[in-house]
Amino acid sequence: MKVLVTGASSGIGRASALLFLERGHEVYGLDKKPQSIQNPGYSHFVGDITLPSTLPSLPGIDILVCSAGVQDSPDDIAVNLKGTINTVEKYGIRENIRSILIIASASAHTGAEFPLYSASKGGLLSYMRNVAMRIAPYGATCNSLSPGGVKTELNRPVMEDSALWQKIMDLTPLKKWAEAEEIAEWVYFLTVINRSATGEDFLVDNGETNLNHHFVWPEK
Repeated sequence: MKVLVTGASSGIGRASALLFLERGHEVYGLDKKPQSIQNPGYSHFVGDITLPSTLPSLPGIDILVCSAGVQDSPDDIAVNLKGTINTVEKYGIRENIRSILIIASASAHTGAEFPLYSASKGGLLSYMRNVAMRIAPYGATCNSLSPGGVKTELNRPVMEDSALWQKIMDLTPLKKWAEAEEIAEWVYFLTVINRSATGEDFLVDNGETNLNHHFVWPEK
């Protein structure tokens, strides 16, 4: 199948693209950053999801994974919410689409993070359900995946501060964060294997949201 992954140059997007390639799929990556994957089954496109005019024309996308995002920036809503909407409307609302997955966040449930970031991710949950209703007549699924802490570049400010990291671990029931590769397995399951769950948000946060949550970040 042909898979489009946004934010494919790093983090969850890159891990997901690599997993799809490993399992024999053709992958298109879309990112503002340069290509970071070298594989004969991978094609990279540089574009800005906030600017629809920069998005390439890609035929026959079967699976769309919207992973591109920013955190704690003035552009959180423009990129995370509006950029995802631009991407889905261009590539996902079509008769032959198989599945769409939107990467949201545990913050969409708790609000316990940066204001614009939490708002952008919360908006994605409502938009996901709107899309799920619209593509259901095609037999396609649309879901969102809401990770808690994931070991990516964006989270280095707390991962590299031993005192803050200990606070986070004290508040996390399973005493760990997910690796990007683990989240990629969820991405694969929800887009390739799953055929019956749609309009759902899947929370993967080591128990932090439902069992105990408190946002920890360096003071400015």
